[in-house]
Amino acid sequence: MSKSVLIGPFSQMITLRNLPLKGAIHDDQLEIIPNGGILTNNGVIIAVGSFQALRPQADAIEEVPVGAVAMPGLVDCHTHMVWGGSRAGDYALRMRGETYAKILESGGGIFDSVRKTRAADIQELKETFIQRAQRHIASGVTTFEVKSGYGLEKESEIKMLEVVAEARPHLQADVISTCLAAHVCPKEFTDKSAYLTYVLEEILPELKSRNLATRVDAFIEPSAFPTDLARPYLQRAKEMGFALTIHADQFTAGSSALAVELGAQSADHLEASGEKEIALLANSDVVAVALPGASLGLGMQFTPARKLVNAGASVAISTDWNPGSAPMGDLLTQAALLGIYEKLSTPEVLAGITFRAAAALGLRDRGILAPGMRADFIAFPTHDHREILYQQGMMRPGSVWKGGRVLDV
Repeated sequence: MSKSVLIGPFSQMITLRNLPLKGAIHDDQLEIIPNGGILTNNGVIIAVGSFQALRPQADAIEEVPVGAVAMPGLVDCHTHMVWGGSRAGDYALRMRGETYAKILESGGGIFDSVRKTRAADIQELKETFIQRAQRHIASGVTTFEVKSGYGLEKESEIKMLEVVAEARPHLQADVISTCLAAHVCPKEFTDKSAYLTYVLEEILPELKSRNLATRVDAFIEPSAFPTDLARPYLQRAKEMGFALTIHADQFTAGSSALAVELGAQSADHLEASGEKEIALLANSDVVAVALPGASLGLGMQFTPARKLVNAGASVAISTDWNPGSAPMGDLLTQAALLGIYEKLSTPEVLAGITFRAAAALGLRDRGILAPGMRADFIAFPTHDHREILYQQGMMRPGSVWKGGRVLDV
């Protein structure tokens, strides 16, 4: 029979419970429990509250160092963490003024990563992915998503998702796989429609049969796949049983409407979203995912997160960790910077990297410290929760718990 374990006491416990999934959140809505404890059993939270009040209910006590702030484990809902090689050359080009589109057209950008990822063997890709994943976990990320999209042909797309599947047992985090074969059209195809048909007929059925991915993504831009081609592709993927997410409104507005039309879990990027797109997203169940790392890496405007929140949208924040436009891969730093630029409240930022990000992955069992939720949480070495964002990612968690078990990070 499993035993209940009481973990604490924490100077402050930021539960994030009883907060809305959509819209603005004010500072006074944030529940802060002083001298708090988390009672867990079999990987699930049984109760949260005063450490001393919960003590009689516990079969065992796990005391933490004096002076720590606990909050839910972080969720990174949009990454490209499997890739081969480096794109430092692209970054240097952007620093001197070259555009993302121009670099892509000249054979750099995504195409450069495609060449290097195709050439890399599965062991090399797995080792570098595990290194990135372990860094993420040490920074407090207990659930994250990973996309394919640097293969762009059957063998390499499957290889990327096999890397994730083979690495998963070695990682103390939940990893969600997404197929982004519709990233850009590979050089081998001159007809974008023919390529999408190839993905539907040759790649997605095998991913489905082998359970290598549960979600499908597409990059919708004139330089990648226009809306009129992406719509039937995504409709068919949905019919095959895949959940949908879309790279939308990054450079040109409009494709977020397709995310709403098709009932996607999320629309990600949105840097170019205008008032029309903001209203559509706010009046839907699609989570709007801001990717500040891409804005920093490309030197462009941020997702209009404040306008989205004010309109009533659910806004998550993710890293977009990739070798080209968003090489930083640090969720806390990016969230803190987006918060200060877009004037988001502390609970809006924290919600964006926990339960709202979980919702972008279709998950409702994590991101909040409350009975019945997954016992995934982290603790920072401070007495004041405001220090976490104030230090802009430089304060790291002192401890990370996954399923109620403290990790060796």
